[in-house]
Amino acid sequence: MNGTIIPYNARILVADARKALLLRNTGTAFNLILEVEEVIEAPDNAPAREQGTDRPGRAAMGSYRSSLGQTDFHEQEEDRFVSMVAEKLEAICKEKAIHQLFVVAPPKALADLRRAMPEAVKSRIVAEYDKDLVNLSLGDIQKHLAA
Repeated sequence: MNGTIIPYNARILVADARKALLLRNTGTAFNLILEVEEVIEAPDNAPAREQGTDRPGRAAMGSYRSSLGQTDFHEQEEDRFVSMVAEKLEAICKEKAIHQLFVVAPPKALADLRRAMPEAVKSRIVAEYDKDLVNLSLGDIQKHLAA
């Protein structure tokens, strides 16, 4: 993870816009052994055709008419999920007295997480890694983070 050492008992949040894993390093800083502490998954999201059937709205400006963009219900659901993860993470940090947090997420999800996280959680972040690892096995995640 770009030369960053993950110490014993540090927490690693591996997330994207649909799933989040909170992991704990039970090994040493040089022999990473990750253990899953929490799994957070977004609820099923119906196809767009079932969520909104209306045509996009129209706006009139004098003699000109223009259509408005279609609402992206999947993006709204992803934003809700990221906010929920940030809230849960804040509660977990307080409850378990987490002092060091490493965040691993794809670039867009990482930016959304940064925006949603309260300062109490942001102050605990030691390093960020912009990769999509959440759907890999625990062993593969360990290999990526140990490199």
